[in-house]
Amino acid sequence: MKGAPPESCRGGAHEEVAVEVGPRPDASVARHGRRGGREAASDVVEVLRHDVAADPPPPGGFDLVHARLVLVHVVDRAEALRRMVQALRPGGVLLLEDADPGLQPLLCPDESGPEQRLANRLRSGFRELMAGRGADLAYGRTLPRRLREAGLLDVRADAYFPITSPACTVLEAATVRQIRERLVAAGIASDADIDRHLSNVATGELDLATAPMISAWGRRPQGGSRPGQDSRSA
Repeated sequence: MKGAPPESCRGGAHEEVAVEVGPRPDASVARHGRRGGREAASDVVEVLRHDVAADPPPPGGFDLVHARLVLVHVVDRAEALRRMVQALRPGGVLLLEDADPGLQPLLCPDESGPEQRLANRLRSGFRELMAGRGADLAYGRTLPRRLREAGLLDVRADAYFPITSPACTVLEAATVRQIRERLVAAGIASDADIDRHLSNVATGELDLATAPMISAWGRRPQGGSRPGQDSRSA
């Protein structure tokens, strides 16, 4: 996250619970020392898997709840956000991070030739596929307002995106290979188009950008009922 992190994110001994968002909420549970079959970094990490919009959070509350590139893909975003807010202890911080492709939709902002135009056409097709699967491509910019509406205080936000970076090259190649069949099936691109684009990307001579990553955070008020609390159980 760019900018100053919340104070509660800094230092001190603590216990972490990482939630793996997936379609099988009953498929838990790697506890204390294992993450999805792999050793976790510390024995204070507990890994759970559940439906963030349907299952109650683990009991006890949290000083920090962090969701990165989660809500944009959740159908019931409002309910997922409500549950995250209710999981905070008094003074706890909710940090949300989601991309906003609508703010900067181009893979190559400097569209200077046929390679860049092809790249931007495929990126536009990728956005169409995401929207068709229920992703909100303008969700990132709404995060500060949603945190305030949820009753959080001291809301702050910033955005970051690279204009060009070796990491963008790696990410683009991996993304296109992953969605290749869907791009072709939807008539967005041919196999020849995709092969040509991947070859262009591999040269390292394209200036590839990403959608802005919006980071927004706010703090639950001290004392009183939890923000967003209503008659429904969390």
